[in-house]
Amino acid sequence: MEKYRAHGYRRKVDDPPPLWESGPVRLRDYGVTAPAAENGIPVLVIPSLINRGYILDLTDRQSFLRFLAKAGFRPLLVDWGTPDNAWLARPLDAIIGDDLRAMLGVAGAIAGDAPVPVLGYCMGGTMAVGLAALDPERVSALALLAAPWNFHADANGPPPFVTAGRPALEALMTTLGCLPTDALQALFLSIDPMQGWEKFRSLGRSDPASPSTDMFVALEDWLNDGVPLGAAVARECLFGWYGENRPANNTWTVAGRTVMPGELRIESLAVIPARDRIVPPESAAALAEALPVCHTLSLAAGHIGMMVGGRARTALWQPVAEWLHRTEH
Repeated sequence: MEKYRAHGYRRKVDDPPPLWESGPVRLRDYGVTAPAAENGIPVLVIPSLINRGYILDLTDRQSFLRFLAKAGFRPLLVDWGTPDNAWLARPLDAIIGDDLRAMLGVAGAIAGDAPVPVLGYCMGGTMAVGLAALDPERVSALALLAAPWNFHADANGPPPFVTAGRPALEALMTTLGCLPTDALQALFLSIDPMQGWEKFRSLGRSDPASPSTDMFVALEDWLNDGVPLGAAVARECLFGWYGENRPANNTWTVAGRTVMPGELRIESLAVIPARDRIVPPESAAALAEALPVCHTLSLAAGHIGMMVGGRARTALWQPVAEWLHRTEH
């Protein structure tokens, strides 16, 4: 731990300017990062609400978004920012039905009012499906990277933290108006309690000057830079998704509309990392099976490693870019 805390690495990546903003949310234009992207097709990129979106732009050398820009696309990243009290009070319906729809409109306007691809990572992929259900005619393709859908896939029922743990979670959210970052971290830690111990043991044996140590620090800084989840959104996700499994049961509604992936005749790609401990492969595969026109890409990687690991460029970035190019025609 001391080796991590004393390390000199600091992220030095400038965020692109926003095209649109509302409250803490910004729509950042990564088209400015590469000449090839100037006239490229805009791609609306939706990260999770829980962790910062810059995992997709972690360092100047390890940036999925800048790779897409160099490949000729115009990535538009939804940067959720730092939530204030007003934002924390908003339900998931409003975030998808108002903010994401507005940003989809911005992307469509850039494309000359044509439908555009939407790419979602983790929880952002689930939200992307909800957005597509509201406006299917404005979405040309869906790229879903480790997007959870069947929340009971590997447990045959709701996990203990939403059954036995619900009273404590409810009390915490009622008091604070949110699910704080520390509580979210504890929930993730409960998935694999030994993971933190093992990764810091590995750091203790590493060369502080090596690129791999820099990457460890970059990732750990990102993990520790989480944001709280508003109580209304947390209840929807914890008790509606994990508790009642609404998405897989076709009972999840967004802005009054039931989200039915089987009705989405949109060309889709589901990326399923086989070593994912955050989103079990069976959970993401359920979404691929539910979408009528869906290709799958299986990776021998974990949830985060697939995006920033040593093989990310060839295993994930390039295949996704190639697939997006194919959907242009």
